[in-house]
Amino acid sequence: MKTVDIYTDGACSGNPGPGGWGAILKYGDIEKEISGGEELTTNNRMELLSAISALSLLKEPCAVNLYSDSKYLVDSVTKGWVFSWEKMNYVKKGKPVPNTDLWKRLLILIRKHSVTFIWVKGHADNPYNNRCDELAVNEWKRIKR
Repeated sequence: MKTVDIYTDGACSGNPGPGGWGAILKYGDIEKEISGGEELTTNNRMELLSAISALSLLKEPCAVNLYSDSKYLVDSVTKGWVFSWEKMNYVKKGKPVPNTDLWKRLLILIRKHSVTFIWVKGHADNPYNNRCDELAVNEWKRIKR
């Protein structure tokens, strides 16, 4: 199984507002940058979409180290919350879980691959995280114009 490092980030101007996401896939010496955005979205949706978009590019099952500064994304998986939401049909305390559509897509992908989620401090000393932030911000700025 190939090992791929994925770095992700999402950004939003207003919450909701125009948003962007960025990701970097790294396999050995090969790096691929991707980004995108939406006109009316939230920061959490962009964080999820960055991970989904990157994982969707993998053509075969891979061992993935996925780095994100989003506690929402990382904790929801590593602490098992998303799996509990799934068992409860995405209802928590009688209310629908936000971003259910994206959580469902993410679960399909993390079951296809062997994904380790790793939290990194945002806007700090990780150059890949900083570059993903730049990609995400550039997308929401492009959309905002």
